[in-house]
Amino acid sequence: MTATLSEAVAAFSPALPLAVAYSGGADSTALLLACAQKWPGLVHAVHIHHGLQAAADDFEHHCRAFCLQHQVPLIVKRVDARHTSGQSPEDAARRARYKAFEALSSEEYQHLAIRNVAIAQHADDQVETLLLALSRGAGLPGLSAMPAKWTRAGLYYHRPLLRVRASDIRAWLVSRGEVWIDDPTNANEQFTRNRIRAQLLPALEATFPHFRDTFARSAAHAAQAQEVLLDVAEQDLALIGVPPLIAQIHRLTRARQANVLRYWLHQTYGAVPSAAQLAELLDQIAACTTRGHQIRIKVGNGFVERQGSVLHWYNP
Repeated sequence: MTATLSEAVAAFSPALPLAVAYSGGADSTALLLACAQKWPGLVHAVHIHHGLQAAADDFEHHCRAFCLQHQVPLIVKRVDARHTSGQSPEDAARRARYKAFEALSSEEYQHLAIRNVAIAQHADDQVETLLLALSRGAGLPGLSAMPAKWTRAGLYYHRPLLRVRASDIRAWLVSRGEVWIDDPTNANEQFTRNRIRAQLLPALEATFPHFRDTFARSAAHAAQAQEVLLDVAEQDLALIGVPPLIAQIHRLTRARQANVLRYWLHQTYGAVPSAAQLAELLDQIAACTTRGHQIRIKVGNGFVERQGSVLHWYNP
């Protein structure tokens, strides 16, 4: 069920001290204020200056003034979020943000002892993420949408507002007379996520008033099923070995072959096969019944190749 912002923050119990990702927008402003009020003196704001638009300096100035007014310590990290050829702008910005957060573990900030980071993504963001995954034909990891918490590079990340509507967050701020900034790129409907927000969410609200709750349940079911698949993949990888023995792969059903090979590639090399690549690899493994049968298939940004009785992945 959806929750109010106050209910969500009341139920939030990270280890302290806490860093809150603060862009200056409505969502991060509300999360920062609510956390700073709950844990006075134990919350730091972290503003990431992406440098991707002319207003970036104005965003930083606003965040500095706001944190000074509310007596919240502010850390500003400047990053290079420009994307490279073949990389999406969203992925480049996400990687740059993670790199900035990971600096909290560096010697420069070690005295703050911050190991927990809160991010203000909310129920509407969760729906948008699920719809984007569906539009791309995603599997269970994509349909699981965004987790409420996860770990990365020694830091613990939290999304305490995933059950809170965007409209409720803004109403909470207005009721307190607080101010925020609106990123003009959020209104640019050339971006798919913005078109979903502007066009699809109102239509869903009119047709399925409780869609946020039902979509969240579907994402939770997908996440649970994905956990089971990971458990099975770990067991099957122990059976086929690393590197995988082709003869042992043949003992599994095709579905379990796909599951364990996807797991092996991602866990060992960080490689993610497309559906077409994985299907071709499975076809080649099925046909690999003689010692002379060769396998060399593009997978992710490298190749899976047969070497004797086993499979190897390499990036030339």
